[in-house]
Amino acid sequence: MVFSSTVFLFVFLPVTYILYLVCKTQTVRNIILIIASLFFYAYGEPAAVFLMILSIIVNYLLGLTMDSKHKKPMLIISIIFNLSMLYIFKYLGFTVNLINDITGLALPIPDIALPVGISFFTFQAMSYVIDVYKDPRLKDKNILDIFLYISLFPQLIAGPIVKFSDIADQINNRTITLQKTTLGIRRFIYGLAKKMLIANTMGQIADAAFNADTSQMDAGALWIGAAAYTLQIFFDFSGYSDMAIGLGKMFGFEFKENFNYPLSADSMQDFWRKWNISVSTWFKEYVYIPLGGNRRGKLRTGINKCIVFFLTGLWHGANLTFIVWGLLHGAFLLLEQYGIIFFVKDKYKKNIAVKILSHIYVAAVAMFAFIFFRADNIGNALSYIGRMFTGFGSSGILSGNVYSLMFTPYALITLVFSLVFSTDIARQGSSALAARGKSELSAYIGSAVTMLLFALCIMNLFTASYNPFIYFRF
Repeated sequence: MVFSSTVFLFVFLPVTYILYLVCKTQTVRNIILIIASLFFYAYGEPAAVFLMILSIIVNYLLGLTMDSKHKKPMLIISIIFNLSMLYIFKYLGFTVNLINDITGLALPIPDIALPVGISFFTFQAMSYVIDVYKDPRLKDKNILDIFLYISLFPQLIAGPIVKFSDIADQINNRTITLQKTTLGIRRFIYGLAKKMLIANTMGQIADAAFNADTSQMDAGALWIGAAAYTLQIFFDFSGYSDMAIGLGKMFGFEFKENFNYPLSADSMQDFWRKWNISVSTWFKEYVYIPLGGNRRGKLRTGINKCIVFFLTGLWHGANLTFIVWGLLHGAFLLLEQYGIIFFVKDKYKKNIAVKILSHIYVAAVAMFAFIFFRADNIGNALSYIGRMFTGFGSSGILSGNVYSLMFTPYALITLVFSLVFSTDIARQGSSALAARGKSELSAYIGSAVTMLLFALCIMNLFTASYNPFIYFRF
């Protein structure tokens, strides 16, 4: 079930929320959320829900041992169990295929369906056991609490990844207020608009470019396709995160922010402080710091970062393209760290021209890296990039498809709004009104915009057939 569907918006969410409000005790409310979350997941993955339940039970039992003298072996067993489950369902087929390519063998490739959201709920399960290992006071003996933590539907399928230590106190101690509910609904609608109005529009343009024969495309269409995909993946994923955070707030939970305008970053280090914050934080706390972080010299720091970005890329998908995507980001971070890309340093950005150059540099690196992220294989990605710089000449039918999708009034207006909302201009405007004592005007504007966006989303929902979520496959 996806958030941007009629079933979710007009059946699942209202019914769940009304039942939640009718019940007055926290325990019953938690049970309702657990049942709703399991149904939410089973709606699209009937068999996979049993895999998630197994993961919850095993990690709950292992968590109970984290205050014993055997807690370190139990932690290792937990890590092996979780990574093995992730490997079997996500990477086994990739491994066999890679062995066949390298050795020329013809080993049978296992046909194992990838459970939706397995990367997200597995990382949350690991987070629980690791957090309890670090601080046994976090151990929760109530299995229903762990069920709720791992299966909670707002962030179950595509994040943000919520660490147990960040939400432990909220599981049985949270409140619902009118203000919190209003803010949650507004945040959900903003995320829905990002997804339905911007990401889906940019996605159709990107698909027209990436699904075509690159050799038959001209450079202009390919540049448009690459830029459109960058905007698609940002608004798709950040939109989902907004919806998850908004839904969490409606049910009394406070989730941490997952995006902070990364496309307006002025260095790749800044980009990763703002992009998919929950994933980068997870790898920082559970991989980078245990490896030694930056405490063992520049060389070791560089190696640790390469390991983290290799794993970050691999986490996103079982394909060499994702690994290349991750390593490209890691490489540019190292180039900045060692001063080879020097103009991103704060002392240089006092010059407005250099600051603009820094923003262009980040946007270019992100866009070219996302070409690998989107491509089916490395060869296709390299062909796509090569054609971007050599494909000059007359436009063919395939390029014309891209142009016809891009140069429509609706797409151009969407592009303008996507560029505006890639920055915090709207937030600054709201803050400026509040600073001038016009908070009430700002609230009225916000309410009007929210209602307009919701109306546009509903119209789009009933008229459009293009509605994928990119991160569902991770």
